[in-house]
Amino acid sequence: MKNTIEKALQKQKEQERKTLEAEANAAVKPDDNNHSTNTVPEADAKKAAEQIKQSVNEISKTIEEPVVSQVPDTSSAATVTNPNPREDNAKWLNIDLQELEQRGFVGLETSRNLINEEYREIKRKLLQTAFGPLASTISSSNIIMVSSARPSEGKTFTAVNLALSIAAEQDKTVLLVDADVLKPNVLRTLQVEAEDGLMEYLLGKVPDLSDVIYHTNVPKLRVIPAGQSHLLSTELLASTVMKETVEEFSTRYPDRVVIIDTPPLIGINESAVLANLAGQAVIVVEEGKSKLNDTKTAVERLNPDMAIGFVVNKSTQYNETGGYYGYMYYGSEINN
Repeated sequence: MKNTIEKALQKQKEQERKTLEAEANAAVKPDDNNHSTNTVPEADAKKAAEQIKQSVNEISKTIEEPVVSQVPDTSSAATVTNPNPREDNAKWLNIDLQELEQRGFVGLETSRNLINEEYREIKRKLLQTAFGPLASTISSSNIIMVSSARPSEGKTFTAVNLALSIAAEQDKTVLLVDADVLKPNVLRTLQVEAEDGLMEYLLGKVPDLSDVIYHTNVPKLRVIPAGQSHLLSTELLASTVMKETVEEFSTRYPDRVVIIDTPPLIGINESAVLANLAGQAVIVVEEGKSKLNDTKTAVERLNPDMAIGFVVNKSTQYNETGGYYGYMYYGSEINN
């Protein structure tokens, strides 16, 4: 297309050159009676002829020089890609995936091992609830909070593994949010460092939410760190800004799953606040440690309209039907 345009322009300028040459010759050519054909004096005619010849020379130069078309060439626009997408303003976290897998987390390069299969089973039920027939009956069904009754039962381990497993999906993206602002552990688990986080955004220290969303070397995984602890963390998490932020998480990207690592449910107000924002809850219980009464108390602090599931962590048993995951609505078990 570009060559065609250049040829057309050259042809047009060549025609203009020939026309001007003809006019120049006519301006100075005497007639049969030895008179100028111009009605103007001969001196003026010669001057006009010189100007015409000068114009001809200028046109000739433009024909000899390459023509730069002002029409954009779109023939290969679809194949143009940014060779280095990290040159934009996005912040990045580089996760050592091999080291993470060696520590017992879901591996993105090793597809067939026990923990990968366990979390495939867990995420499949979460995704079915988030995007399947039940999604229309649950508010913010793609917002999943991960918590436990007490500390040190493995909730961050579960949240990170769920995020990694969902990031392996072909048609889903995942945002991992560390909302355990009292004892943040996501970055420590991933062994990466970041500056600003959720608290800085809620406090207004960071003007835009995108400033605390960190890209990672896992293409479909984004991370929001907790940021610095604050004495008004409960109030900040209960604020209108936080509510609007979670609503944006839920609706802006139809293929996105948001995993929120929250504080333990018993004795900490922040988790109860966050429970009103999520559509699903995954409660992590440690086999041989978690008490039944604590688990019941933790469930009672959740929104009864949520879909609630349980992950048994550090279990020494495994069954052939898909691991240790039971799925239920509060008060009525669906799948054990």
